[in-house]
Amino acid sequence: MGGCSSWARPELLLLLLLLGSAWLRVGSAQPTPPGPTHPPGPQLRVRLAGYPRKHNEGRVEVFYNEEWGTICDDDFTLGNAHVLCRHLGFVAATGWAHSAKYGKGVGRIWLDNVNCAGNEKSIGDCKHRGWGNSDCSHEEDAGVVCKDERIPGFKDSNVIETEQSHVEEVRLRPVVSGGRRQLPVTEGIVEVRYKDSWAQICDQGWDSHNSRVVCGMMGFPAEKKVNRNFYKLASKSQPKQKRREDVGPKKRLFTERQQLNYRLHSVSCTGTEVHLSLCSFEFYRGNSSAACSSGMPAVVSCVPGPLFATGNAHKKKQRQQQQQQGQPRIRLKGGARVGEGRVEVLKSSEWGTICDDRWNLQSASVVCRELGFGSAKEALTGARMGQGTGPIHLNEVQCRGTEKSLWDCPSRNITQEDCKHTEDAAVRCNIPYMGYENLIRLSGGRSRFEGRVEVAVGDRDKPRWGLVCGEGWGTLEAMVACRQLGLGFANHGLQETWYWDASNVTEMVMSGVKCAGHEMSLSHCQHHGASLSCRNTGTRFAAGVICSETASDLLLHAPLVQETAYIEDRPLHMLYCAAEENCLASSARLANWPYGHRRLLRFSSQIHNRGRADFRPKAGRHSWVWHECHRHYHSMDIFTHYDILTPNGTKVAEGHKASFCLEDTECEEDVAKRYECANFGEQGITVGCWDLYRHDIDCQWIDITDVKPGNYILQVVINPNFEVAESDFTNNAMKCNCKYDGHRIWVHSCHIGDALSEEANKRFEQYPGQLNNQIS
Repeated sequence: MGGCSSWARPELLLLLLLLGSAWLRVGSAQPTPPGPTHPPGPQLRVRLAGYPRKHNEGRVEVFYNEEWGTICDDDFTLGNAHVLCRHLGFVAATGWAHSAKYGKGVGRIWLDNVNCAGNEKSIGDCKHRGWGNSDCSHEEDAGVVCKDERIPGFKDSNVIETEQSHVEEVRLRPVVSGGRRQLPVTEGIVEVRYKDSWAQICDQGWDSHNSRVVCGMMGFPAEKKVNRNFYKLASKSQPKQKRREDVGPKKRLFTERQQLNYRLHSVSCTGTEVHLSLCSFEFYRGNSSAACSSGMPAVVSCVPGPLFATGNAHKKKQRQQQQQQGQPRIRLKGGARVGEGRVEVLKSSEWGTICDDRWNLQSASVVCRELGFGSAKEALTGARMGQGTGPIHLNEVQCRGTEKSLWDCPSRNITQEDCKHTEDAAVRCNIPYMGYENLIRLSGGRSRFEGRVEVAVGDRDKPRWGLVCGEGWGTLEAMVACRQLGLGFANHGLQETWYWDASNVTEMVMSGVKCAGHEMSLSHCQHHGASLSCRNTGTRFAAGVICSETASDLLLHAPLVQETAYIEDRPLHMLYCAAEENCLASSARLANWPYGHRRLLRFSSQIHNRGRADFRPKAGRHSWVWHECHRHYHSMDIFTHYDILTPNGTKVAEGHKASFCLEDTECEEDVAKRYECANFGEQGITVGCWDLYRHDIDCQWIDITDVKPGNYILQVVINPNFEVAESDFTNNAMKCNCKYDGHRIWVHSCHIGDALSEEANKRFEQYPGQLNNQIS
């Protein structure tokens, strides 16, 4: 960059600073020019900013050389976060955030490759590349989460401004009597949190782009035109009775009961922002009583997605649109809550994932809106919602935010060297507030993640709390309860809860609950309604749950089944142990033991855990069953189902596989084995590992002695009774086409049950069969 003398020339220094400013304005990831390298003064100021956040978390910004700037997340550690949180007056850090979780900052990126030991008094005392020396973009801004506990006697020296200069919380306040009770709120006055109350936005210059941003924040995919004249009635100084007559008895406005308090004006969004704080706007300063004299409060009306549509006409219209569009070409998998998950796209009739290179909030928002949600809260990288399987279809997706579909965005074709499933992209979308979490609670548990389930019935304003009958309560029902509570996945669904008897709620108010597992609320599941039917009505038989933020996800390696399938005629005298464990067809009981044989379709199965938690058997080791014949413990009575089906789905042969031993046979690189069955060891499958059941062990087969020659479907289902919770049960089944000619069998087209498009699955199930052993 030239000698030291060149820096002494003020003209060149000014030119370089101007160029650096220009580079930042266009959002380049080029290195920012280094600023002066003298150490910061003792009064280095730090603040938390961004959205959405609480007071003890946010994007880190430091004030240096008379300018606010951010810190890059390269090499960021919890030690760095500790130093920053203590500087801000909190006792410690509980975590940190990367990839601009709290939104991208503006201006300089002051620090990069920061490395604190953890005991420094200021972030400026830590090792770093030098002030202003960074090769990052604002997509890499670091954030911290501080423990919500202040240092005793700490005097806050980081209060930079007394007037609010950013927007964090936004809401829609309905003003029509009918709209005040119905959820979700799709139309109302836009309000922003100001101190301990709410303030309005002046609508002068307000347009559809602004409305689109607000609707996206509220969880809605689109905005629609609103009748401003209707709302003008509420802001005029007329007698209340007169206004009520004007708008009719069913649409009574509530705005006149509240004095307007304007805080924002001149809001200007492009429509691609994921939060109102990213738009340009101005604050009213000082006394704002005379503000917005020629305008009125900004009002927005939003279009809900299919999951949240209310009213039969609206639902019918959306169903018609879906039928016209056909099967969606994008979906979310592996998320605990509605509107979050790993992004999967359909290409060439096969579902695959997206690589996280250059994955950002704009692209994530296009996904969210396409699926009927609002804008994106988070664009997640590094397979944060678990690893997918199959192809990785897209890489370096770069949406502007205006696209109707992810397929309209520029992207790069993927090659195997580019990405692995450890880089699968995921999203968390804004969804409308439905209030479901207020209709359920847990009592008696040791933590907020467990307890006896209590539900509210009757009037929403004055609900009656009661218990759920434990009969038939299982993992799927517990999954819905945990989702409704906002506590992630279910670890266990419990039918007896005598040990959590700590509440004065004793009445059973819900019974016969049967869920598919995807519902947003227990009230959406099948249940007996007002006609309760519960044999055991005592509180000890009330349903309970243990919830968890993470869950396992088992998948069968389909190609291995296809590669290892063969037929064996096994003598009966070698099958006594298998018969004891019910691994043979029922007709084997009538055989002339020990003479004769059974015909077995044998194959290997390799079961991977691609989730975010270890797969552990439901039963503790104290209740495992010892099988003397095979001399091993069963931790699960039925771990897999094996079936031979006709093309129309009729079973002609079936088998099951107990969990002879759940253990880590092999693991991915850098993953250590944790479970081994030898010497009564712990059983399970670690995340990133797999359990291999070889084709030559007992019960690793289907008894096809009674099956006639023909074309069939081989089906394997893992965890068929949902004994153990998983993040995704839809990928637990594997299917293959097979032709059996009475002597040999050909197995082909093996795939995970939800890996293909609906059309491809129909072709698979309507497969006409083979005339020979040549598989095309």
